[in-house]
Amino acid sequence: MQVRVFADQPSLARAAADSAAERIRDAIASAGEARIVAATGVSQMPFLDALTQKPEIDWSKVEMFHLDEYVGIADSHPASFRRYLRERLIEPAGISRFHLLEADRDPIEVCRRVGQELATRPADVAFVGIGENGHLAFNDPPADFDTEAPYLIVSLDEACRRQQVGEGWFKSVDEVPQRAITMSIRQILKARAIVAIVPEARKADAVRRCFEGEISPAAPASILRTHPATVLFLDEDSARLLSRETVRK
Repeated sequence: MQVRVFADQPSLARAAADSAAERIRDAIASAGEARIVAATGVSQMPFLDALTQKPEIDWSKVEMFHLDEYVGIADSHPASFRRYLRERLIEPAGISRFHLLEADRDPIEVCRRVGQELATRPADVAFVGIGENGHLAFNDPPADFDTEAPYLIVSLDEACRRQQVGEGWFKSVDEVPQRAITMSIRQILKARAIVAIVPEARKADAVRRCFEGEISPAAPASILRTHPATVLFLDEDSARLLSRETVRK
């Protein structure tokens, strides 16, 4: 895993977008198309804004898969990740092939249908973030490192639900759904490359635990250290608790 630290979030976002765009262009050049996995959340917004402005990507040849979604949330809800992806990636880029998790329908069937399509071949690049509790997608600690299922229905822990309130998606913890659909850990690791975008001081402790502690289900994003083509993009705030040795990797 490569760790890159930038002075601020805008420069982090631009560099991550450059890396992601290169992966997408390379996949299109070699295979005629690119398959991506997209994360959501406040921390991903500058990155997606920078990525969708890249003029050299033929978005008509890009197929997108959705990383996670709350069970029971309609796509009209302000917190809907489907709505987020439409507004911040699908529509600005002009992506016509995408697979959203319609989790206000039967979640078991949604996991089966989208997972079956995803399993046909690996993603070329996955964009991910890391939660304040160290989660990867909605795989909260202790995460399941073993299941081969592409998507899971999971219960969200208290720390994860509080983060959603803190980011402004809900007014109170009581409003945050207790369950979600998430791409599994093993499925995320099947991506040929992973671009992890993790800015802000509130993520610093999770970054330290995941990238300097043990690789463990108790720190789900720590598993990214086992993937040979992961690049972790940090700003000075999110990297402030890391040792110099880690930053040099």
